[in-house]
Amino acid sequence: MSRAFLVVVDSVACGGAPDAADFGDEGANTLGHIAAACAAGRAEEGRSGPLRLPNLDRLGLGAAIRLASGVETPGLAAEPEGLWGAATEISRGKDTPSGHWELAGLPVPWDWTYFPETDPCFPPDLVDLVCRMAGTDGILGNRHASGTLIIEEEAEAHIRTGWPICYTSVDSVFQIAAHEAHFGLDRLLDLCAALAPTLHEMRVGRVIARPFTGDGPWERTANRRDFAIEPPAPTLCDAVSAAERHVHAIGKIGDIFSMRGIDSVAKGKDALLMDHLAASVRDMPDGSLTFANFVEFDAIYGHRRDVSGYARHLEWFDACLPDILGSLREGDLMIFTADHGNDPTWRGSDHTRERVPVVAAGLEGAAGQIGFVDVAATICDHLGVPVVGPGRSVL
Repeated sequence: MSRAFLVVVDSVACGGAPDAADFGDEGANTLGHIAAACAAGRAEEGRSGPLRLPNLDRLGLGAAIRLASGVETPGLAAEPEGLWGAATEISRGKDTPSGHWELAGLPVPWDWTYFPETDPCFPPDLVDLVCRMAGTDGILGNRHASGTLIIEEEAEAHIRTGWPICYTSVDSVFQIAAHEAHFGLDRLLDLCAALAPTLHEMRVGRVIARPFTGDGPWERTANRRDFAIEPPAPTLCDAVSAAERHVHAIGKIGDIFSMRGIDSVAKGKDALLMDHLAASVRDMPDGSLTFANFVEFDAIYGHRRDVSGYARHLEWFDACLPDILGSLREGDLMIFTADHGNDPTWRGSDHTRERVPVVAAGLEGAAGQIGFVDVAATICDHLGVPVVGPGRSVL
């Protein structure tokens, strides 16, 4: 019996979204601009030369970028040997839940709530609730910010006062950063869990715990936890689970789907997640779905607008693939795609509205321009379970 592996390479998008201008992102192109920067010698920190992704390119990555946005792809010119295409999102967001839910067959049926780009940005009643639940006299932050930068700016005050660091972005999120030792990891997670129902009623997509350690420099840990709104309708995970197949989540997938339809979870930083993916290819049973997210492209390199770092991480990821692809069983399908963009050459520090590449091992041919929802339909078709959502299989 066939297996399926859906690997979301977080934010690794390829431009060309037809509604990018509505989001202020017309012309953004995460992969296209990284490839151009590498070819021009503008991404030389810790690496050098054109972008080298021979394994993903062999599956059709360069072709998918060109299809999505029409840009040149220096260094990515292989003749595709896998299934390849580019997917367009219809949900009105460029965030984690919107992208992942739609890839799993469920376009978001509402508009998310976003906090204004003011200082302070949170309504007083929400601040009062946080203070009551945290047992503090105030909060720090209360503005739009990069998660790593706000920790650098507020960590000393956080340790001195004990107040949580609360911030947001252009995404529908309420994030709390706190020191694991001084504030307490369990206390942070309990606070986020207690706040989540109120934020979810406001249609804020996620409450995110952002624990960190150190005494300057500060380091965010792998104990991040996303408290996301539960999907309002069945997703790919539910469809596979309902067919009594095993669903395994790698990375933050369990959090994104509130563990609905998920049987097991493996977490960690990207290097460890790659080991978990290899173990899944080796051990997951026939008929199973493994759903993975590799977040560091987005969290560490995209938001920080680090082109060299993003390119290095792409090349690391690609170099890990030969053993994994070589271990797939006959009949397996492994799809690589993304949930949104985060162009490290773009203005600001937030996600970008883009199409995403869809390239797969285990099948061949040009899928063309498809929808995010078609990814779920294709996996359902491959596994022989009823198709969930409005998508159409490309098989």
